[in-house]
This record gives sequence, structure tokens and C-alpha cells, in this order.
Amino acid sequence: MNRSAGASRPHARSNGRSSAVLRAAAATVIAGSVLAGSLSGCAPHAPGDDAGASGDRPVVLTTFTVLADIAENVAGEHLEVRSITKAGAEIHGYEPTPLDIAKASEAELILDNGLGLESWFKRFVAQMDVPHVVVSEGVDPIDIAGGEYAGKANPHAWMSPDAAAVYVDNMVEAFSELDPAHADDFAANGRAYRDRLTSVQRDLEERLAGIPEGQRALVTCEGAFSYLARDAGLEERYIWPVNAEQQATPQQIARVVEFVREQRVPAVFCESTVSDRPMRQVAAATGADFGGTLYVDSLSEPDGPVPTYLDLIRHDADTIVAGLTATGREGA
Repeated sequence: MNRSAGASRPHARSNGRSSAVLRAAAATVIAGSVLAGSLSGCAPHAPGDDAGASGDRPVVLTTFTVLADIAENVAGEHLEVRSITKAGAEIHGYEPTPLDIAKASEAELILDNGLGLESWFKRFVAQMDVPHVVVSEGVDPIDIAGGEYAGKANPHAWMSPDAAAVYVDNMVEAFSELDPAHADDFAANGRAYRDRLTSVQRDLEERLAGIPEGQRALVTCEGAFSYLARDAGLEERYIWPVNAEQQATPQQIARVVEFVREQRVPAVFCESTVSDRPMRQVAAATGADFGGTLYVDSLSEPDGPVPTYLDLIRHDADTIVAGLTATGREGA
């Protein structure tokens, strides 16, 4: 696993001058938030409010909600798992807030995806004396095929439940070092969750195997489905390879329009964290259905369609199968 410099063991508590400075900065941020809340008449939101009190449990901070859900399944009752980003957040270009720094000051371990996903993460942890673990370490990456990111690893490895099992193994190891007294429980939790991942993976492959041969193309806004498409034997096309600040270009849209027309793709899709307007333009230009919203970088709120990672995979499989096997559907 890839750990931050100067922090060889995740269970080693942060101490020393850099930790003291970080905690002092966090206290200043929280105090400022309280003052701002008083001035505005609103109650302040303290770090960890959304996760509940951690008590004596070590705090593990993840970069986004998908990792947090997987980590909670491995941690069980022994660790307090939190996410820097909220449900529905776009992870690639996320801008950390002062309260995020305050959250990090409470953590004893930070988990990030790696593979270039969190472009902001190195800046975020550069001055922090908090160990971190890259949970994708050991995944066999798929390279991005085209555009300015060509040749770089596609970061969305968790979209393959088989690859997500590697994440689980890395978490079991990291949590066992953080809290050795509960290492057996972490290992047992990891085995149980891996079994669930295997079941979901097989169901995904069986469901998507039923798509007719001539309709086995997955067209999305972002190229976030390379691992899922590989597992399911789908040909992947997208408007842009990685979510970026700029809008979709006419050339990007034109290339996808041409592919959809030539291949007679019945439905196209877009992710929940970006605007679906460019893909609806593709649908209008080709006569394809807009097949619906897929989830990748973020879970939904608890009462939404994908409150857990396993729900996310099932939802996406259901949406893709429905879109590529139905005819004459109205756009979603």
C-alpha cells in the first residue's frame, strides 16, 4: 500500500509541531464557523456532525462517499468512518473547505482512491501529519484511450466489484494496523463483504450478458465505466474522458453522435454529478433514448436510489439493461 511519507504505520497517532499547528488551525476554523453562525442566525456545522460522535473510536476519513461506505462495512463498530465530500459531490475537481481541514485534524487515518482521481488530494494532505493509504493499490488499471488524458490510468476502478475487492483487502490491512486489537474482526468483515461483492459481480455480468449483440455499447458523459464495460463485454464511448472544468466541445459531441448513429445505439446515459445536457443533445440528434442517470463518484442520500455502494452497482446495471433492451422509450 502507498502511505504518506513519514508515517510508516497508520496506527501511530499524529504528534509534534505539525500536528499541533494543524489542530490550532482547525480550532480557529471552528471558532470562525461558530461566529459566522451566530451572526447569520444559523446553527454552526461542526466537523463530524453528520457522522455522529466518535467517542473513543479512531476516526478514518475517506475522500468520497463510495469509499466511506465500503470502509464502514470493513470497520464495523470499531472505527468511525467519515467522508470529506458529501453525497452528490463531484469528486475530481473538489475544492476542500476550511472545515474539511478541521475534519482531517480529527482523523488518525485518511483513505484516498488514487489513480489520479482526487487531483486536489496531494495539496490537501501536504502539511498534515496524518497517515494515508491509497486503497486502489494493487488494482490492474485500465488506461484512458483518448484525449488529453490518454495513457493515464482510468481512476474509476471501483466500478468493477472484482476490483473493489482489492480496496477491501487494503482496508483490512490498514485498519488492522490502526487498531490491532480488532484485526480478526476486520478480517472477518472483509471476507463477508468480499462474498457480497462476488455475488453482485456475477449478477452484473449475467444481467448485462442478456443485452443483444448489436446493442452492446455503453455511451456516457464521462469515461467512468471502463472497468464495468470490460467485465460486462460492452463497448464504451463517452463525451469526455474525465470530468473537467470545461464544457463539452462540439467536436466531442459530434464524435459521439457519429458513433451512436453508426452503431444504432438504442440509449445513452449520463452520470449524476454532471449536467446531462450534452448527452440529451446527442439523444436528440440521433433519435436514441436518454436511458437515465448512472451513479459513479457519489452515493445518494440515505433515502435516494443508491445509498450504498452495492446499491450503486445494482442501480447502474438495471438502468443500463433497461435502456439498451427497450425500444421506443421516452427519454427519462
